[in-house]
Amino acid sequence: MTHSLITAFLVGLLGGLHCLGMCGGIVTSLTFSLPRAQRPLARLPMQLGYNLGRLLGYGVMGALFGGLGDWMLAALPLEQAQRLLYAAAALMMLLLGLYLGRWWPGLARLEQLGIPLWRHLEPLGRRLLPLRHGWQALAIGFIWAWLPCGLVYSVLIWALAAGSALSGALLMLAFGLGTLPNLLGIGLLAGASARLSERPWLNQLAGALVIGFALLAFWQLLAA
Repeated sequence: MTHSLITAFLVGLLGGLHCLGMCGGIVTSLTFSLPRAQRPLARLPMQLGYNLGRLLGYGVMGALFGGLGDWMLAALPLEQAQRLLYAAAALMMLLLGLYLGRWWPGLARLEQLGIPLWRHLEPLGRRLLPLRHGWQALAIGFIWAWLPCGLVYSVLIWALAAGSALSGALLMLAFGLGTLPNLLGIGLLAGASARLSERPWLNQLAGALVIGFALLAFWQLLAA
């Protein structure tokens, strides 16, 4: 499990370049909803608030998918179910690497699955603006976690293979912690760090490393 958590953290860290492009507008709008007189460090409590809410949202998702995976393990022969879920997780990691490297945009289609839910949640988040209190930041961060995102959905498929609700939640929390440096940076700098997402070689490097994790997972599966 420790190996999986470390890998999930690294996937979040490397995938953070994708977050800069996809979530940059959200973070910037949240930042500019704060009092203009605030210096970057003065924004930190609110930034931490909605990132904590986002992590809580990821934890809930991971628990739901980990619990579903646990049910699948109980419904199918144990060894067969474990290999099936692990293979699905490795495949999604491979597709994620191709997506991050901008070699294959197919995972963007996966995001379409979350649009109906997001249409109901997004207006709730809008009602919380402008941010004035910590509980608003926490709530809007929790809603933000459900934004349709191929990166998040890929890790959720992986959470299916975690084997329990707790393990799925921990996996998603590790992934969320990996995304923090990029998203906190873009929030504190009011979008300046989003320029990193425009450097193709960084995206390609991140994609190649995630593909490496996927190939390692396939090798472990075949060697088992």
